[in-house]
Amino acid sequence: MLPDLEAWAIFARVAEAGSFAGAAAQTGLSTATVSKAVARLERRLGERLIHRTSRRLALTETGRVLVVRAQRILAEGEAAEAEASAASPIPQGLVRLAAPMSFGLAHVAPALPALFARHPLIRIDLRLDDRMIDPIAEGVDIVLRIGRLADSSLMARRLCDVRLLLVGAPRYFVDHGMPAHPADLAQHRCLIYANLPPVWHFTDAAGHEEEVRVEGPLIANNADAFDSALAAGLGLSLHPDFMIVDRLARGALVEAMPGWRAPHSALYLLTPPGGPRPARVQAVVDHLVAQLGGWSARPAGATGAA
Repeated sequence: MLPDLEAWAIFARVAEAGSFAGAAAQTGLSTATVSKAVARLERRLGERLIHRTSRRLALTETGRVLVVRAQRILAEGEAAEAEASAASPIPQGLVRLAAPMSFGLAHVAPALPALFARHPLIRIDLRLDDRMIDPIAEGVDIVLRIGRLADSSLMARRLCDVRLLLVGAPRYFVDHGMPAHPADLAQHRCLIYANLPPVWHFTDAAGHEEEVRVEGPLIANNADAFDSALAAGLGLSLHPDFMIVDRLARGALVEAMPGWRAPHSALYLLTPPGGPRPARVQAVVDHLVAQLGGWSARPAGATGAA
């Protein structure tokens, strides 16, 4: 009998995702289909590969040994399809794209209809996550990342600047006053992004640098979670400009300490190293560069440079 290559590939996806539901989302299959494929492989091997409990999945000892081979089978299959797609003049097939949650919702997802109109045979697996995703380890074709890049083997292209602005609602400043210097923030209520240390850095026009440890009522791993607290005047936040430009324009938020700047960041497009990209991946890269390259935050409906 021929090996059950589909079941091996699905087993690799389950191990990667840590759940049947996660693997189903990645593959576009139903959870039941994923579960049955793994069970089919276990019957064929006569070995249990995964311990199933009501809360989590865990690989058995046999599963831990064989998942390496399963991952190789999956990788070889994907490489074969990628090679075939690269040779095709028509971009087609699945492209896995990862982006930060807030930026992805605000700017990446809205850019996809135009991509599909131009390349109707391309499919996108869009993963919105503020984690520092490793595209090689997680099998992602393209990663959009905001921040400063560490040295790595990834291919990186800088698309645009992203500014961090210290903002609050007008009612916050009525109740608590306007900070004039970074040191003042130690006495203010701040909303803290959990993926960064609670130490904020600022530089003035003369190049003087200051840092301050901040505290406040809310810590969250996504900046969208601060919106209600900001609007209620419960604290100050360091927000990326693309999230708040409209609220600044209409006065719902006010920038504090404009003479002091938080370190600027940038949006990067990352891809794994290697030879020529498959046509489908290159088409998505070209589209994102056209849509986001040189982008700058401006209020909705505004024209010209921000």
